[in-house]
Amino acid sequence: MIVENGRRVVKLMRYQCRPAGKPSFNDVKLPSTYNARRDSLGGYWKDLFGYSHGTIVANAFFENVSRYAMEHRDLAPDGKEQNVVLEFRSRPQQDMLIACLWSHWTGRDEPDLLSFAAITDDPPPEVAAAGHDRCIIPIKSEHVDAWLNPDRSNLAALYAILDDRDRPYYEHRLAA
Repeated sequence: MIVENGRRVVKLMRYQCRPAGKPSFNDVKLPSTYNARRDSLGGYWKDLFGYSHGTIVANAFFENVSRYAMEHRDLAPDGKEQNVVLEFRSRPQQDMLIACLWSHWTGRDEPDLLSFAAITDDPPPEVAAAGHDRCIIPIKSEHVDAWLNPDRSNLAALYAILDDRDRPYYEHRLAA
């Protein structure tokens, strides 16, 4: 969901942000652009943070984690790293408004692209204990209008919205 012409609208977008002005080969060169790390909002994401904000509604999210990190053990000397996918759900289950940045990319001889990245931050203890080092940021419903209509001249207020986030408890299970 974004604001367009003063109204909230739902837009279909790709989940891997290609910021306007960046080359399309960044999709391969920088494949992690499906998440915007909070600590890089003033760096790589500075042209979107404070300008192009959105939310997605989700009641679960999925993360790739090391099996060894999830099981709280070290990789054996002859061991091979294994990846597992975990599903995290809030308890009690609820729809969450996930803070995002989005972009309308245009390029020569390529189709226009609407895309977004979810903003992530340090994980709560239960996500870290499951072996992951990042977590999405669910914003409170009372902050949605201020988030979707960002005031670039007051970045501190936008960071305050990310700080005053919903803090559900996340249970996890193997997703596959």
